[in-house]
Amino acid sequence: MSSSAAPISALLALSHELGREDRQLAILGEGNTSTRNSDSSFLVKASGSNLATLAPENVTACRFDKLLGLLDEQNLSDAAIDDALLAAREDSSAKKPSVEAIFHAFLLTLPEIHFVGHTHPNSVNSLLCSKWARTFAERRLFPDEIVCCGEASVFVPYTDPGLKLAQTIRAETLAFIEKKGQPPRIILLENHGLIALGASPNAVLAATLMADKAARIFIGATAASGGESPQFLTADQVARIAGRPDEHYRRKMLKL
Repeated sequence: MSSSAAPISALLALSHELGREDRQLAILGEGNTSTRNSDSSFLVKASGSNLATLAPENVTACRFDKLLGLLDEQNLSDAAIDDALLAAREDSSAKKPSVEAIFHAFLLTLPEIHFVGHTHPNSVNSLLCSKWARTFAERRLFPDEIVCCGEASVFVPYTDPGLKLAQTIRAETLAFIEKKGQPPRIILLENHGLIALGASPNAVLAATLMADKAARIFIGATAASGGESPQFLTADQVARIAGRPDEHYRRKMLKL
C-alpha cells in the first residue's frame, strides 16, 4: 500500500487489508476507515458497508467543518446527529457516512495523521471486555509493540457510540498528547474496539496487526502465569526502545 496513490485508492487498499476474513479484525459491516481528501474534506467508509469488499461507491466525502462543530454540542438527538451526518456530505447523493465519521474527522486533524482505521479484532476485544483493558492500553510487553504501536495507547472507557464517543475520544486523545507530546498510534475503546492512526496506510495496518499480536501474547502470558499479570517491560525499558536510533530507522524503513 502506498499513500502516494490517490486517496480513494489508498483507502480502499487499506480497508481490504483490514477486512481480510483470515485476520479476524472485522466481519460483516464492522469497522470503518478514513483518509484526508483535501484541507476541507475527508473520505470515510459509508455506514453498513464491508471493509473487505469496500468499493468506491461505498466511500463518502465529508466536510470537516460540518462535523467538527458537533464535538462542542450537547444533548443533540439521534435524529439531529443523523441530519448533520447527511449534511456533511460533499455530494448529497452519496451514501450516509458512518456515525463514527465524527471521531474520524477529529483524528484526521491531528499532526501528521492522514489515515485512520477502526476495527474490532477478536484478540483485542477479548481484553477490552475484561478487567485487563486499561492495563493492556498502558503497558507494553515486547519491543516491536513499541515500534509499531507507540509507548502506550489511549484508553477510552465505554461510551455510547456516536457523538458522545467522539467527544470522549477527543478529550482522552488531547490529554494523551499533552502528556506524551505526540499523537497516539493506537486508541483502545473499552468493550468496543481499536482505532489505529498514522501518516500512511502502512502505519495504520502495522499498528493494527501488532496490537492484535500483542493482545494474543497478553492472553497467552496471562494463561501461562495462572491468571496473574504478564511480565511487562519497565518504563525505562520502554523509553529506551522508543528512543533508540536503530528503531527510528526501522520505523522509517517500514514506512511507519
